Amino acid sequence: MKLVTFNRNGRESLGMKVDGGILDVTASGFSGGIMEVIAGGTSRLEELRRIAADAAGSNASANLLDEAAMDWGPCVTQPQKIICIGLNYRKHAEETNAPIPAFPILFSKFNNTLTGHRKPIAIPKVTQKLDYEAELAVVIGKAAKYVPKERALEHVFGYACVNDLSARDLQMRTQQWLLGKSCDGFSPLGPYLVTADEVGNPNDLAIRSIVNGEVRQSSNTSDMIFPVDEIVSYVSQHMTLLPGDVILTGTPEGVVLGYSPERQIYLKPGDEVVIEIEKLGRLVNTFVAEDEVVL
Repeated sequence: MKLVTFNRNGRESLGMKVDGGILDVTASGFSGGIMEVIAGGTSRLEELRRIAADAAGSNASANLLDEAAMDWGPCVTQPQKIICIGLNYRKHAEETNAPIPAFPILFSKFNNTLTGHRKPIAIPKVTQKLDYEAELAVVIGKAAKYVPKERALEHVFGYACVNDLSARDLQMRTQQWLLGKSCDGFSPLGPYLVTADEVGNPNDLAIRSIVNGEVRQSSNTSDMIFPVDEIVSYVSQHMTLLPGDVILTGTPEGVVLGYSPERQIYLKPGDEVVIEIEKLGRLVNTFVAEDEVVL
């Protein structure tokens, strides 16, 4: 099942990808949003399947939307935690001349970084070195604490594409990466949250980033140093993972930072970045200059 969030008639709505478009399940009578679906697990998914079957049987076209005309939101809206894994692809560590980590490198992002498919992203005035990072996002479905690796994937609700945007000049200003990772809009997430049963093995998915039509990253999640089951298990040894928590699992080689200095051309207004992951779809965002707004 592919789930989405979007804005319609001034409210946040939940949708499901079906033949012919996106079914507005909120308008079709479903009570609750994406966070309730994630927390509710199998029973809420069965309810969504019944709504989809009823809509197909009644040919209710009023609630079937064209993806091209939608106002997309992030496919997960209110995670308690956004946990990121740094340097988790072997070739990416090598291209940045970093040692292969012995343990997963954890850092965090915040909800202000979340935005949706097709949303423009403002390049902060405080950076001159904004970089893209294609990543697989893991969304937790069941609370997890001290979970063994062998059981870890049972706690995953689904997966999505994410662009872990990184202001390299801010990231490298100190030994702490958070500043360069947590500007507004720095985690576009989606377009779909794809349930785990549709994805199968998350450790063998093709992953790419495309900038203005040029493929920059082309790899496979099999190059991860720490695969998804190991990541979920490891994080759960140190903190309780809750339904809706999002884990960003690292990026492959091909980021601007990995290029030789004379070839480093960072993102600028007008650029388009596409993140593609096998079975998860295409996440597309364009970049604009930031307007100076004082709040």
